[in-house]
Amino acid sequence: MELIFGLEPEMWEAVQVLVIGFMFLLIIVLWIKLARMNKKYKRMMRGGTENLEQMLIQMQESYRQAAAANQNYMESVQHLEKEMKKMKGHVEVIRYNAFPDQGSDMSFSIAFLDEERDGVVLTGIHGRNESYLYAKPIKQGVSSYSLSPEEKQVIDLIMEKAGKPQRLSSGND
Repeated sequence: MELIFGLEPEMWEAVQVLVIGFMFLLIIVLWIKLARMNKKYKRMMRGGTENLEQMLIQMQESYRQAAAANQNYMESVQHLEKEMKKMKGHVEVIRYNAFPDQGSDMSFSIAFLDEERDGVVLTGIHGRNESYLYAKPIKQGVSSYSLSPEEKQVIDLIMEKAGKPQRLSSGND
C-alpha cells in the first residue's frame, strides 16, 4: 500500500470526508447569510418605485442645495455682524454738578458709540435759570470739537467696558 501525503489510504479518505463535510457546512452558513442580505435588500428597495441610483442622485442634489443655502446663511450672518458693529450699542452716562454753588448733579454727559468708536456725546448743562444741550460728533474715539473733562470721562468709560484702547486726543484739546 502506498502512502498519500504520509497517510494511509483509509486515513486519507477520512480526512477528505471531514474536509468535504466542513465545506458543506460553510456553504450552508454562507447561503443563509446571503438569503438574509437579499431579504434586507428587497425590503429596502420596496420602499419606493425608484432605484438606488436615483435615490443617491436625489440625496446628492439635496446636499448641494443645503450647502448653497448654508453659504447664503453664513454670508447673511457675516453681513449682520458687520452691521451690528456700526450700531451705537455702547452707552454711558455721567451726572455731575456743573456749578458747585448751585444745587445737585443735574448736568450730564452721555455718549453713544459703536464698535468703531464712532457716535455722539450729548452734554446737558443745567444752571439755575437756563439749561444748555450740546452735541459733539465722535469719530474713532475723538472729536473735532473741544471736549470737557466729563465728556472725555464718559468716552473713556465706554472704551474701558468695550475693551478698546483709550480715546485719542480730540482735535481741540
